[in-house]
Amino acid sequence: QVQLVESGGGLVQPGGSLRLSCSVSGNIFTIDAMGWYRQAPGKQRELVARITTGGNTNYGDSVQGRFTISRDNAKNTVFLQMNSLKPEDTAVYYCNVGVFTGFTSRGDYWGQGTQVTVSS
Repeated sequence: QVQLVESGGGLVQPGGSLRLSCSVSGNIFTIDAMGWYRQAPGKQRELVARITTGGNTNYGDSVQGRFTISRDNAKNTVFLQMNSLKPEDTAVYYCNVGVFTGFTSRGDYWGQGTQVTVSS
């Protein structure tokens, strides 16, 4: 069993900042790539940011330069620092993590989602 717990969402004014966290626990052998996705009402889920075990990152075009993803491997946690937030960033944000539970057993896990609302 692997559990993901997200925190840090909320309501913020345009131009403001939020920091999301996602902690992974359970039957973990090692953690692969970690990332954040988001889904706005009526839209498909889209990649926000992703970070590999080696620290390489990639971002969705709409958040490039405003959001920063990082990870703390000792704490099995991934973060998303969101700055200069815009109303179009409003969505439910989901953590996504690849977890090896054994040498050859890998699963793809999702958090429960946290709401981010950007509004004045």
